[in-house]
Amino acid sequence: MSDRKQFILVMLVATLFVGWLGWRGYEIISLNRALKADEMVANYPYQHRVLRVEGNTAVMSSLRSHSIPTQTALATIFPSMGKLADTHREWQRAERELAQVQARAGDIITARDGIDRIRWELDENWYHLTAMQARPGMRR
Repeated sequence: MSDRKQFILVMLVATLFVGWLGWRGYEIISLNRALKADEMVANYPYQHRVLRVEGNTAVMSSLRSHSIPTQTALATIFPSMGKLADTHREWQRAERELAQVQARAGDIITARDGIDRIRWELDENWYHLTAMQARPGMRR
């Protein structure tokens, strides 16, 4: 194969790859816009978002995981709740609300073409940034 043909082939493959990356980026932006357009999801203090798409699965951010209990997540969003007893009914209300918002966010994304499943991933970056902002002298 001549140098010219090799160059054209490499450029064609590179163009397809860049186009695919651009489409994936646009897809994620579009999915996150759909979340922001929903009043219930958009008005919640924590913004659920699509991090990436893997085939027909959207990987979304979450405050909950096996390592982070729901109460820890809620106490981070609503610091005043940390002073309440574990059995206080406000915890139950906040847990229900978080579950409803997260379920709604998942429903919005799975309603879109090409997305059949949601995989939730702990938003470690959000916890890190929140902890930094809570430190004295770190606020801007």
